[in-house]
Amino acid sequence: MSEDNKILEEDKMVEDEFQALLNDYLLSNHRKKVEIITKAYNLAYEAHKGSRRRSGEPYIMHPLAVARIVSKEIGLGSTSISAALLHDVVEDTDYTVEDLEMIFGERVSRIVDGLTKISSGMFGTNVSAQAENFRKLLLTMSNDIRVILIKIADRLHNMRTLSSMAPAKQYKITGETNYIYAPLAHRLGLFAIKTELEELCFKYEHPETFADITEKIKETASERNTIYENFARPVKVELDKMDIKYEMRARVKSVYSISNKMEKKNVAFNEIYDLFAVRIIFEIYPGMDEKKQCWDIYSAITDIYKLRPDRIRDWVSRPKSNGYQALHLTVMGPDGKWIEIQIRSRRMDDIAEKGFAAHWKYKADRVEEDTELDKWLKTIQEILANPNPNAVDFLDTIKLNLFAMEIFVFTPKGDIKTLPQGATALDFAYMLHSDIGDNCLGAKVNHKLIPLSKKLNSGDQVEIITSTSQKPQPEWLNFVTTAKARTKIEAALRREKRKIAKEGKLKLDKLFIEEPNMGRNMLDRILHYYNIDRKEDLFYQIGNNEIELPQDYKTFFKDKSTEQTDNLLLRYMKQAYKAMRKTSDDNAKEKTEREPKKDEVENLFEIKKIYRKQKFSLMESNQIKNFIVPSCCNPLPGDDVFGFITENEKVEVHQSSCQVGIKLKSNYGDRILEVVWGDYKQYTFKSSVSFTGIDKKGILNLIIAKISEDVSVNILSMNISAKDGIFEGHMDVSVHSLKDVQNLCSMIAKVDGINTVHRSTT
Repeated sequence: MSEDNKILEEDKMVEDEFQALLNDYLLSNHRKKVEIITKAYNLAYEAHKGSRRRSGEPYIMHPLAVARIVSKEIGLGSTSISAALLHDVVEDTDYTVEDLEMIFGERVSRIVDGLTKISSGMFGTNVSAQAENFRKLLLTMSNDIRVILIKIADRLHNMRTLSSMAPAKQYKITGETNYIYAPLAHRLGLFAIKTELEELCFKYEHPETFADITEKIKETASERNTIYENFARPVKVELDKMDIKYEMRARVKSVYSISNKMEKKNVAFNEIYDLFAVRIIFEIYPGMDEKKQCWDIYSAITDIYKLRPDRIRDWVSRPKSNGYQALHLTVMGPDGKWIEIQIRSRRMDDIAEKGFAAHWKYKADRVEEDTELDKWLKTIQEILANPNPNAVDFLDTIKLNLFAMEIFVFTPKGDIKTLPQGATALDFAYMLHSDIGDNCLGAKVNHKLIPLSKKLNSGDQVEIITSTSQKPQPEWLNFVTTAKARTKIEAALRREKRKIAKEGKLKLDKLFIEEPNMGRNMLDRILHYYNIDRKEDLFYQIGNNEIELPQDYKTFFKDKSTEQTDNLLLRYMKQAYKAMRKTSDDNAKEKTEREPKKDEVENLFEIKKIYRKQKFSLMESNQIKNFIVPSCCNPLPGDDVFGFITENEKVEVHQSSCQVGIKLKSNYGDRILEVVWGDYKQYTFKSSVSFTGIDKKGILNLIIAKISEDVSVNILSMNISAKDGIFEGHMDVSVHSLKDVQNLCSMIAKVDGINTVHRSTT
């Protein structure tokens, strides 16, 4: 294809995508303000002209795709669509926020400014960029919810096009998405987007498992269709009699969700009974009572099929805090299979798929009072008033609320309050008011005195007892769970610490009263003497009587030798160079064995840069000491793994699904690298296997005999406990690979009386 034809084809592709965006917008219920969207597109097209994405396509295709997600999948209007089209203009081109304000007005420019700040903030050397990014994201979110919604759309398109990225970049982005964006999408009610983000992360982190489950879903499609048709036939007859307009369809669970259930319940694919759910969506007519209609449909179904009472979920009467409403039930279908059913109105379904943005579609020019989202934003604003200085800790604090389930408790006057599951009486006190929390002495739950650490249950009535002499204690941090309580306690403790540090400084100043000009050199000597890094910590320890000062400043110091460190940096750089000297590139024809030259080791940062570009091979003979297998997930050769470069230049190897690893990928993306298993047969690794079964005489001997007969492993330890005719066993073994563990599990499973057996991480 000639260059001219290629340009014409790309221009047509871009124009078609823009027309598709306009069509999406014109089909929505928003006011038809096409002019501002067209103006934003024209400016973005010119600004990004000549730029290309890593995949090779024109860069303008990215903002167009984000704008389509914002319009069609989230349901936002012209202001948000325009901001989405312009979201990279300030960061990547010569346009400024002031330019955009002059052309598009204050609202669009403010949103673009918020998106730019999230993407291009300046961070300190000891702060995780991702965590600080998240703090900025929340700051902007507090002012305009559309900023976070567009940012989620931006991340969704990046995930959809992740295949063009290098593996190390994929690890970083999937870790950050799992840790930040999927929980945020869930909290905002964007269930379809949240599910897709999790699915895409799983696809890149566990490609083989993803492909395997996907194939099994295809293979069982015919069987599922038969089960659904047999179930649906009599239900449709009854619903048609009710004179309502509805649609009914079966929806298969996501691959990510199926894999999670298989892992948590330790079952095979064919043992997952709820692979799909039936969704019934009915249209709303003027004067129709949505709740009553949900329960009428419920009654029609339960008249036909037997109900499973413990699986009823009524989110119609009391919606989830992210706005989700539906009536869930599970019945026994005609084929002897349990079938989950979700009953929703069209309005409920829109909110379930598009989150809070869909509320606007039904507001009819009136503003809903004090929605749950508004409450959540108020909580975030309170936290931001006294943020934890450490951005990573701040991220963890917020994350507690993102993942939490809710409970409902009552005040003494009968007012209902929502708290995350696991919240304590002290969390409840801080939710009522900061002063009540700070002065909380105890609590009564259901009129009985309980400790502050007592976890609350839904339906509890809670009364807080306060005292003006009470103040926050450090141990409170061990049992509070809400972000507000933790933040307020930490702020109070910091104030108290500053007060004590001030007293400590006065003591030190008093000691050196004869030396009023105690300079920085003297203070550095004191810090070195006590092996303390920060002067604030020195003052605090003095004020808290952890350090006993001498009577006379002249005899303050004893002779103390100091280690010479001039050669340490050079030695450190040489080690880093040696670590990267040999790579496992299968195409490498030559191995470099020469000693590093002086100029090669003088720039540590260049060495690190080169080192991290390599595909690090585990188990090569001269690198066996340069990697660490952590106990959090105990990876084995054969597992999907990635590498994390520690502070001392060791490579820490984690399973892709390791929870500790997910946090590392999110917080330290620049220190993540791809790793592959090399020759590992001569090395051994610790692993664990757990099993359960029917307790009978001689079962332990049968297990050991079976292992000794067919599997060559070294048993490190074995524990078995029995109760009420059932036993549980746990075995630590020394193996060479994942295959050894799988063979071991297979052998144990053959023992008569064994019910379940699986590899465990503890």
